[in-house]
Amino acid sequence: MPALANKITATIKKFSMLSGGETVLAGLSGGPDSVCMLHILNGLRERYKLTLHAVYIDHGLRPGETVQEREFCKKLCDSLNLQFVAKSVEVKSFAKTQGLNMQEAARQLRYATYDETAYELRADRISLGHTADDQAETLLMRLLRGAGPTGLAGIPPVRKSIIRPLIDVERKEVEEFLDQQGIEYVIDSSNLRSDYLRNRIRLSLLPVIREFNQDIISTLAKTAAIFRDEERYFEIIVTKTLMKLISRKTASRIELFLAPFEIMDTAIMRRVLRRAVDETRSLRGISFIHIEDMVEMIKHGNPGDRLYLPGGIRAIKEYSMLVLTSEPPARLDTYPLTIPGETILKEAGILLDASTEKDVQEMSARQGLWSSFGIFDLDRLALPLTARPRKNGDFFYPAGFGKRKKLQDFFVDMKIPRDERDRVPLVVSGEDIIWVVGYRGDERFRATEKTANVLTFEVKRIRD
Repeated sequence: MPALANKITATIKKFSMLSGGETVLAGLSGGPDSVCMLHILNGLRERYKLTLHAVYIDHGLRPGETVQEREFCKKLCDSLNLQFVAKSVEVKSFAKTQGLNMQEAARQLRYATYDETAYELRADRISLGHTADDQAETLLMRLLRGAGPTGLAGIPPVRKSIIRPLIDVERKEVEEFLDQQGIEYVIDSSNLRSDYLRNRIRLSLLPVIREFNQDIISTLAKTAAIFRDEERYFEIIVTKTLMKLISRKTASRIELFLAPFEIMDTAIMRRVLRRAVDETRSLRGISFIHIEDMVEMIKHGNPGDRLYLPGGIRAIKEYSMLVLTSEPPARLDTYPLTIPGETILKEAGILLDASTEKDVQEMSARQGLWSSFGIFDLDRLALPLTARPRKNGDFFYPAGFGKRKKLQDFFVDMKIPRDERDRVPLVVSGEDIIWVVGYRGDERFRATEKTANVLTFEVKRIRD
């Protein structure tokens, strides 16, 4: 076997990429790395008793080149007697609808297609042609963007069903192998474009760094390996810590006890928060500064404080819990109110207990306690009353203020978080708001000494 094949075999053993008898789907672009990988895996077919397939993915970004690339890959697979599959994805439209840049959109669609094709072919492993150069470029790219240890751990040699047999091999070794074996490959023109950060690192930064360290690729690859080893250790600590913190958890919401954070080291806290966010939704878009904001809120924020993070994730500090959620904010339904009687407002988590009173003096002590009670002149109201959410153009006359005020401005003044505003109940009489439940009544409808018939509401919580 060629020396490179022995080196790759050693990598396969070191990371337990293959045990024998697997069906392997190889990602094939026609470039030197993937062509080299396919030839090496083909040479190992008998040794590992592999069933080998290859897939080419057209991203729709280079229509002038992909036809020739696809044909090249098909001929290569035919020559090796391998099953070949070609797939197409629409990167531009996906990037637009998801708000992603082209590279990230292409990456997400590419990996989704690998998974889909592996499922169709019942493949046990997906083999990709990332090299030590890719590892070094990834580490530098993430370092320039301000990544922490997790990001600097780079590309994992094995992740679930994905294996990277060339991860310890430098690109120059790949090219030497292909030249020695007389194996052809194609060049992706996008790899020569300087508008991609990875390409600028490859074409401009690495040549400068090599003036200081000729073995920079190997050095950076070893650095990434060190970070990965340390990450595995920290992951054990984080897993144990997070298990003690979780109060409740769904696919889109985690509630964490706040008390343990008070004695937690900041380094562990950051990792726990990243894992908790990851459990809630994809971490894409969550950067170091967002984690730092969460740490600051935990340490110095007040109950009710919240952060609005990318991807629709919200971090909310409650009295005893930190809530991380990607659930859409709840919106109150519309409820006819039972008078007298009780009405549950499910989305708001409260029950309104309505009663009528003859003696206004008896209720005077409750005036102004709008968070718990609503006290109104029944004779000024048009029944039936309704509880509904806000709508555009809402206004009322806040008690004690006297002047007309837009509801939106009132919410801002009261510092009601924007994701809570749609579930704040408004009790309305006809088209008039008589009470912003939990905050303020309307001056026009409040009970006075002259009130003959009093309507009172008491707010009762039905959940924590």
